[in-house]
Amino acid sequence: MGSLAASLPSSLPPFPRPRRIVENNRFPRAFAFGGSDRSSMQPRFQFVSKLLLAALLTAVCMVVLRQSSTGGGSSKADDTKFSRHEDGVTHVLVTGGAGYIGSHAALRLLEEGNRVTIVDNLSRGNIGAIEELQGLFPEPGRLQFIHADLGDSKHVNKIFAKNAIDAVMHFAAVAYVSESMAEPLRYYHNITFNTLTLLEAMKAHKVRKLIYSSTCATYGEPKEMPITEDTPQVPINPYGKAKKMAEDLIKDYARTADLSVMILRYFNVIGSDPKGRLGEAPRPELRKHARISGACFDAAAGITPGLEVRGTDYNTTDGTCIRDYIHVSDLVDAHVKAMVKAKSQQVGIYNVGTGKGSSVKEFVEACKAATGVDINVKYLDRRPGDYAEVYSDPSKIQKELNWVATHTDLKDSLAVAWKWHTLHRNGYNTESGG
Repeated sequence: MGSLAASLPSSLPPFPRPRRIVENNRFPRAFAFGGSDRSSMQPRFQFVSKLLLAALLTAVCMVVLRQSSTGGGSSKADDTKFSRHEDGVTHVLVTGGAGYIGSHAALRLLEEGNRVTIVDNLSRGNIGAIEELQGLFPEPGRLQFIHADLGDSKHVNKIFAKNAIDAVMHFAAVAYVSESMAEPLRYYHNITFNTLTLLEAMKAHKVRKLIYSSTCATYGEPKEMPITEDTPQVPINPYGKAKKMAEDLIKDYARTADLSVMILRYFNVIGSDPKGRLGEAPRPELRKHARISGACFDAAAGITPGLEVRGTDYNTTDGTCIRDYIHVSDLVDAHVKAMVKAKSQQVGIYNVGTGKGSSVKEFVEACKAATGVDINVKYLDRRPGDYAEVYSDPSKIQKELNWVATHTDLKDSLAVAWKWHTLHRNGYNTESGG
């Protein structure tokens, strides 16, 4: 305490804008003292009171110093911008905006002049991504972060009541196939139930535009390739099943409401912001479930001893799974175009992919070329819940939304992402995320 007090200036600057909004905080209850001789307790009570006050002032000073050095967020004076609609400005609620895809979407929305409120419980997301965005867009009324769980209906309703939301981009979800096989209830709760909670809040507060982040996993293992939007949805793992159930909820509600909906079913996401501002940083404990790009980079960086490829006996050209790898910037572009093109009382459904499949072995070779590392590869049995071949037919989204994938070279996409990875070996290097 002494060294902190000595370092403080004689007069503190005006209180800065908060880094994030955290609702439902709870402060410790005061100590209760018992005993028959109240006068004898008076000095002790005064001492403890002064100690608690000093501790509280110290904590406040630390928060002030930290926030004044980092900036971003929105002050109370700026909150009015978020609480009212403004002509020419679209206020977008981005759920899961601290995550890999959600943070890239928030970046694009902010670059295009939108107002953004990010809601994330940080169970998978990174506060470092939020801090990066706040540093890039510190202007009042541009970006706010609310730490909240979509499973808390009262909190979600409070967020909608306090903010004038024009549209919702719903990314928040747990999203690992192997984890969903081991923890199915978690996936149904996190994906399906939380989507229901979000829809109820949107209905209560008359928010009528939704862009939903879905997945090709809802198709399961189709008999014919490529996958079109009319391909039967027969998911084979809890992740895909939970996403399909969420889609069904959205479509059923849309039939009874004045709702503009776009459902985007996308394929395997790779890459990072071409300008190097954001990247993919899964938590260390989730590496066993990580996307193949993250696993390749960990092996190339020596974080793991090598790369494990699950399954070499699929009915494909080289025995490994075939996937359609879509760059995160192209994916975000599809979301933005979908938001602009969404029509009242209509549900648009689009596949977002390149239309080209690459095998896992081909991906590994591209990763070796991008990193310059001869990655050690270990081949294992199939992973439960996986499917052999999945790639899209993107003709519908190309025709109706004028969208086309532009980052289609695996090596080039991985090289940009690898550069971010090498500069962020510990992810965003914060206490709240990897």
